[in-house]
Amino acid sequence: MTRDRQFPAQEQEALRPLAGGRAYPAAHLGITIAAATLLASCSSFGFFSATTVDTVTTASIPASRTAAPAPAMPYVSSATQDASMQSFSDFTRGLWPEASARGVSRRTFDTALAGVEPNARIIALTKKQSEFVKPVWDYLESATSAQRLSRGRAATTQWRETFVAVEQRFGVDRKVIAGVWGMETNFGSTMGSHYVIEALATLAHAQYRGPFFRNELLTALKILDEGHINREGMIGSWAGAMGQTQFMPTSFMRYAVDFTGEGRRDIWTSVPDALASTGNYLREHGWVTGLPWGFEVKLPQNYNYRQRNGDFGTFASAGVRRMDGKAMPRTGEARLFMPAGARGPVFLVTKNFDVIKRYNNSDSYALGVALLGDMIHGGQGVQAAWPRDEKPLSRNEREDLQRYLARLGYPVGEPDGRIGTQTRAAITAYQEQRGLVPDGHPSTALLAHLRRNI
Repeated sequence: MTRDRQFPAQEQEALRPLAGGRAYPAAHLGITIAAATLLASCSSFGFFSATTVDTVTTASIPASRTAAPAPAMPYVSSATQDASMQSFSDFTRGLWPEASARGVSRRTFDTALAGVEPNARIIALTKKQSEFVKPVWDYLESATSAQRLSRGRAATTQWRETFVAVEQRFGVDRKVIAGVWGMETNFGSTMGSHYVIEALATLAHAQYRGPFFRNELLTALKILDEGHINREGMIGSWAGAMGQTQFMPTSFMRYAVDFTGEGRRDIWTSVPDALASTGNYLREHGWVTGLPWGFEVKLPQNYNYRQRNGDFGTFASAGVRRMDGKAMPRTGEARLFMPAGARGPVFLVTKNFDVIKRYNNSDSYALGVALLGDMIHGGQGVQAAWPRDEKPLSRNEREDLQRYLARLGYPVGEPDGRIGTQTRAAITAYQEQRGLVPDGHPSTALLAHLRRNI
């Protein structure tokens, strides 16, 4: 899997321009796309702001997961096509020395690229921008739909022993691994439909996001050369995210696991390999064994919202109670998380919540993973009411909000309409200084307040 986004994280390094949100870790681009995947099975959305799904950059949405068709490509003459193909031929010829230097055989190289041409649909998707956002409650309802929960319960029952073994080996909560599997590909049912080499070659040839996709392409060729998958089986999203839990090639090489001991890491057809690879990914990004991701809580009346961080005992002493009626953990640090502001549900989340975000750096994605995993295993889901009467800010309004904060001296980065960690911190600081509830939420009321004070 840091700014706001709709998906997990390896793609993030390549897919997002770093601006007023947050800086994404470059761990799991595919996972970024996986978020898009999520809605592939779920619907469509992306990064989430405090109350809305975060605006998603085109790059984070796999073509196979988008509901709307890509815009029609302009007519290109045959002469122009010939020139373009010659250019692509030059590109592939220039790629060979680098592939050879990485140990890729000539046979693998030629077989992998045979018949591959630039895919105009993929280029169109890189230029497609999303203007609209979706309320976080709609996103979560899609993520935890009845169909998804039913499929998830069947899948976790079928693979119960594997989940237990993966949890024992990597120390990662099996419920969270199940949530990732469900969010990324609806438990292996929607892994994408693009030949990964073609997708990556298209993006690399277009020099989209600089050298990122060229490196991913070379790594994908190495994966083929090592025999982890064959050409026909190497399918994924339009940006190259692969397998049942959507790894970019470089993340595959670093984190994928041969859990079955068959001599190859098969995240496409081997459920044990896919689940173990996810467990390894999360462990390597700092998962703390035995620490919950978090849970929904109820705040007492007149709660001091400035107390946003602390150990569980401190929150309990302040009158914070779990919605499920269970006792607070005896140890551990947490922070308040209000995805729809103080009017909506409130959660205490821990370091492990942030680890989930390394898969896809979106608060709402992480919450979707966590809730989906919990609900598959009998959890009740969100109990408090969402503020459904609240209208999400448009992209232009979010940009205005960031510009106003910047004029007042609050650091938000380049105003881009994406509400990330930096922008939410600026909102919170503004709210505190103006005597407002410091929930970090970008609402229409906050925007109106800013306009009056500029």
